[in-house]
Amino acid sequence: MRVQVNGTSLYVDVEGAALEPDGYTMREKPTLLLLHGGPGHDHSIFKPAYGRLADLAQIVYVDQRGNGRSQDSDPATWNLDQWGDDVRALCDTLGIVKPIVLGWSWGGAVAMSYASRHPDHPAKLILQSTVARWELDRIVEGFRAEAGEEAATAAKAFLTEGTPETFAAFGQHCAPAYSPDPGFPAESDIQAMARMIPNLGLTMSFMSTARFDLTARLASIRCPALVVAGARDPITPLSTAREIVEGLPGARLEVFERSGHFIPDTEGERFFSLLRSFITG
Repeated sequence: MRVQVNGTSLYVDVEGAALEPDGYTMREKPTLLLLHGGPGHDHSIFKPAYGRLADLAQIVYVDQRGNGRSQDSDPATWNLDQWGDDVRALCDTLGIVKPIVLGWSWGGAVAMSYASRHPDHPAKLILQSTVARWELDRIVEGFRAEAGEEAATAAKAFLTEGTPETFAAFGQHCAPAYSPDPGFPAESDIQAMARMIPNLGLTMSFMSTARFDLTARLASIRCPALVVAGARDPITPLSTAREIVEGLPGARLEVFERSGHFIPDTEGERFFSLLRSFITG
């Protein structure tokens, strides 16, 4: 379905009921709002894996402004403050109170922007493989450590130039390093990428020009937060997760030693067990 939010139309999908029969009453489940990565990707990366949480929470998927099926908006509004405000406005429009918001990768930066600008709104945050501060050298070193000099060179070129040529080289040399699993990308990853409706212009422009720093805003976030990181992640290295935890009061860090950026692929059972415990805790 499409929902009008802050002057644009966002594509939204919902999995599971908010109210379920429980004997003589109806039991209300929390809402889990999922923010995809990118930018320039869409919500399909979460399907079907995250659907296993629908017995605990009603899951709301959204293609964020400028992304996926929600591309028809003014590019001048494609920034972290606006994306964060869209989360609040979407919840207000749908009547969602105290959501649990999970942001993966760039979606985690959106989640931190939202929670810092609207600190009384979220019930909980799950920050998966993400960064609060964009630092080029740290990312380049992450790719050098995981995939060598050629990948580091390709990463630096793409993250400073953002051309179709550097994007193609990044895909060739850097994308395989997103996970240390020799089976990566798995068939499910290939299928997910094929299902995605990309906005390559947004990806290239944002990744090559955005230099954001949300660290000073983390102290204003008041809700419980779970920070999840892969020890072998080149694009959002473990140091970025530790930086978030240092600045976010009471945040809990869980490190997945065998994982890169795609934790559900490599340590899925532990990952989803952790999410289930945090959602219900």
